[in-house]
Amino acid sequence: MTDAVSTKLTRNAIFLVLVASLGYFVDIYDLLIFLIVRKQSLLDIGVKPTELLAKGVNIVNWQMIGLLLGGILWGVLGDKLGRIKVLFGSIALYSVSNFANGFVHDPETYAIIRFVAGIGLAGELGAGVTLVSETLSKEKRGYGTMIVAAVGLFGAAAANIVSKYGWREAYFVGAGLGILLLLLRIGTFESGMFKNIERTEVQKGNFFMLFNNWARFKKYLFCILIGAPLWYVVGVLISLQPEFGVALHAKGKLNAGDGILYAYIAIAFGGIVAGLLSQLTRSRKLAMYIFLSLSAVSVVVYLNSTGLTSQQFLWLCAFMGFCVGYWTTFITIAAEQFGTNIRSTVATTVPNFVRGSLVPINLAFLALKAHYGMIDSGYIMMAILTILALIAVSQLKETFGKDLNYIETM
Repeated sequence: MTDAVSTKLTRNAIFLVLVASLGYFVDIYDLLIFLIVRKQSLLDIGVKPTELLAKGVNIVNWQMIGLLLGGILWGVLGDKLGRIKVLFGSIALYSVSNFANGFVHDPETYAIIRFVAGIGLAGELGAGVTLVSETLSKEKRGYGTMIVAAVGLFGAAAANIVSKYGWREAYFVGAGLGILLLLLRIGTFESGMFKNIERTEVQKGNFFMLFNNWARFKKYLFCILIGAPLWYVVGVLISLQPEFGVALHAKGKLNAGDGILYAYIAIAFGGIVAGLLSQLTRSRKLAMYIFLSLSAVSVVVYLNSTGLTSQQFLWLCAFMGFCVGYWTTFITIAAEQFGTNIRSTVATTVPNFVRGSLVPINLAFLALKAHYGMIDSGYIMMAILTILALIAVSQLKETFGKDLNYIETM
């Protein structure tokens, strides 16, 4: 390979990693904006203070259902039509939905638009990770997804800063970011591995292939279980801080927006460490064992922090955030477990099924809360999710350095 061609490929790969990173930035911005403005936005549209928790959980659930359905839609399209088309389509739907969200005046419309926004969001991360994994060398792809995590998760910081200017304005800014990203994606190139099978008769994007083979289904289920503790920490333990603050007899007012900000900045650093750890030890599984164990420890510390101050809450959010910073590492594991013809389907549906798992997690947590209270329910849920995740990791094969240029057969 000539130096000129090698330089071009390197530049293309860098540009692709940048585009995927910025896509994840926008993804996280939109995903968290409601959690940050939940209380103020619901109060402004007339929701009673006593109904904030129930209405808020309902809207989050609808967004997560949208992510779940969108994950299937965009994942299948990514394998059938190409990864690039998904990156364009998903961000376009996201932008329209976010703009509409700035005009809502009742919780029912709010939930519907969050549902549509969830569908739009669902294609971003999976398609980006798939492209990066298939473009970089097998020894270096972990670094690529590590950069995606580090840049993308700072979208939480942007969401928190922008939300201080008004919750409607925050949604408008989100729409503008999506349009900007859409323009930046002009000139991106398709995965070489996908091009190799694009015009063949190979079954591409067949979602049901994940269920017609017991060994393949188990791998898929295990990939989903790995990510569940992370989303529980963010979606329940941190975002429901007003309720946990009362249960922990917190001194002073705890701010969910600031808590999410600290958590996601820490998740970004955790993502860097998890990625580096998996690269240096040449083991994705070892990195997952370490971070899952750390996340369980961090939750125990949090739920034992009776009488915590607002500053202590923020540092605990940062601690928990760092310990669950394995998000892109676990998605990389999922992408590396399956062949090119269903890789986008897996890499897109797995993170969104994890996000969608917040629906049953919320329902289970609320059911436990009715019998055991906030704190004990917090322990029980984390214990169950962590044990399942550790079992799942133990059942998956190590994928560091695995050749991804192969297909799955019926």
